[in-house]
Amino acid sequence: MKKVQLRAYAKINLSLDVLGALENGFHQVEMVMQQILLCDDIMVRWDPQNNETPIAIRLSTNRYFLPTDERNLAYRAAALMAEKYAGDRRGTIIIDIKKRIPVAAGLAGGSSNAAAVIHAVRKLWDLDLTLDDLCRTGAQLGSDVPFCIMGQAAANKALKADFAKDPLACHCALATGTGTDLRPLKGLRSHLVLSKPALSVSTAKVYQGIDSVEIPEHPDNDELIRGLVTNSTDLIRKNMINVLENYTLKHYPIVMYTKNKMQKMCSPGSVLMSGSGPTVFGLCRDAEESRTICRKMLRDNKESFWTRTTW
Repeated sequence: MKKVQLRAYAKINLSLDVLGALENGFHQVEMVMQQILLCDDIMVRWDPQNNETPIAIRLSTNRYFLPTDERNLAYRAAALMAEKYAGDRRGTIIIDIKKRIPVAAGLAGGSSNAAAVIHAVRKLWDLDLTLDDLCRTGAQLGSDVPFCIMGQAAANKALKADFAKDPLACHCALATGTGTDLRPLKGLRSHLVLSKPALSVSTAKVYQGIDSVEIPEHPDNDELIRGLVTNSTDLIRKNMINVLENYTLKHYPIVMYTKNKMQKMCSPGSVLMSGSGPTVFGLCRDAEESRTICRKMLRDNKESFWTRTTW
């Protein structure tokens, strides 16, 4: 039985701007996404012995509350790959997910799992597909999946050789459109602390609510990108703005509490909510500072982590 093991890395948003609603109900965004070391472990096996159905899918996970059928994005990723590329293959795709990334946290945990399955099936079936091909497939599952595909190609040892010359293999990108139009960027090198309050936030609900909320400040993503290129901490922190905070912090006071607490321990301007929340992250000077702050955040939020960006 052939198998592929990959790390499915989380992401944070160094910025997130919403430019308006589209006719199809989605929103046009402009944001800088950064991969981080916090990850899930994904094992995918291919068993060609099962001939009862064209392609069967089995999924297991160490989190009892997660669905293991088509409600799971990783399962749907396997089904989509089978639909597009199985050909006359017969067998079973077996997926095991060891979760570490908090669920429904604004860290793209589910999208990252789906991206890993897409990569794994490509390798298991020896498919001649580019990163662009994989990203186009991933975009059918969710707006964060293509970035996760790009990041995993850059960070996983099992994938690096396959995509060594592909410019889309990167740890950081500017995302526009609905989040699937991606431009690789030089990434941020920083230690981090993450803290997720004990609640889940509906991304759809936040985006629906943001249209009726006043947004007093927007990030200048061009300036943020200049900060990344020149390693200017001032330009980066100045533009670490997530406009979705204007909805989430108001409607979920515990997220505001978490951000306020972290701001007291991190440098000014270096604390931000990721995605639609509720996870809050802070940039730290070194690993020791991130560990120290993490220990204090654990007193309130059990899902707090010290980590760093990937590079």
